[in-house]
Amino acid sequence: MSTLAAVGAAPEEALPETIIEPTHGVQGVWRGLQEAWVYRELLFFLVWRDVKVRYKQTALGALWAVLQPVLTMVVFTVFLGRLARVPSDGVPYEVFTFAALLPWQLFAHALSESGNSLVANQHLLTKVYFPRLVIPTSAVLAGLVDYGIQLVVLLAMIVLYGIAITPLVLLAPVFAVLGVAAALGAGLWLSALNVRYRDVRYTLPFLVQVGLFATPVAYPSSLLPEPWRTVYGLNPMAGVVEGTRWALVGAPAPPLGMLLLSAGVTVLLLVGGLVYFRGTERSFADLV
Repeated sequence: MSTLAAVGAAPEEALPETIIEPTHGVQGVWRGLQEAWVYRELLFFLVWRDVKVRYKQTALGALWAVLQPVLTMVVFTVFLGRLARVPSDGVPYEVFTFAALLPWQLFAHALSESGNSLVANQHLLTKVYFPRLVIPTSAVLAGLVDYGIQLVVLLAMIVLYGIAITPLVLLAPVFAVLGVAAALGAGLWLSALNVRYRDVRYTLPFLVQVGLFATPVAYPSSLLPEPWRTVYGLNPMAGVVEGTRWALVGAPAPPLGMLLLSAGVTVLLLVGGLVYFRGTERSFADLV
């Protein structure tokens, strides 16, 4: 008599089976979101891992989260604010620029990290099943830690320059969420494409550089006349940046049409990214 029979174990054919089948369209997106929620502990773990690894073995550590936007602000202030005399909608140029760099840095970092996230975690993709959606999502959410640190610096600058804090500050989280959604939508597209076409990794730095100047970070969107200023909202980060300035540092309110257009493009980008990601993820393990 075998040991298995001796302990009264169930025969092998009686064991339950789990069959993983691909889904498409709205049903696939909904199931992917459900699976990601079930694996939320893994998501939190990956976020924490990314935060710890980012500044590991660096001399300045988390100070880089402040130095990067501060140094960028100094460069813009010297060359654009002082020499080129770029207007700042009545807000001190230093604060004007730094307030815009908060959402832009969040978007740029999330775009770069999420776009390369699947390829960077190929050892996980090929060994165990879990919702692939959590990998680019964790890369995006990890940037919120830097955003929080930079927000504290901005609040200190607001106090230093004597700028009044109004109830509009309550809208700042709304624009932060829109920035995260835009980054996640773009990151889902790019991460899935990067698995199949490794050219994406070389394109990402160029996209970030072009996006910096295509977004009103160092200049106000008010330089554009209507209706082009509203059309500028086709860049989802244009509404996020201008809305953040309006909420935090008292810049003039951006056109409602721009905000609505940016929000609409963000939703389309995110939904399209989810659909494309879910439609291609079944081939990730084979291609990566």
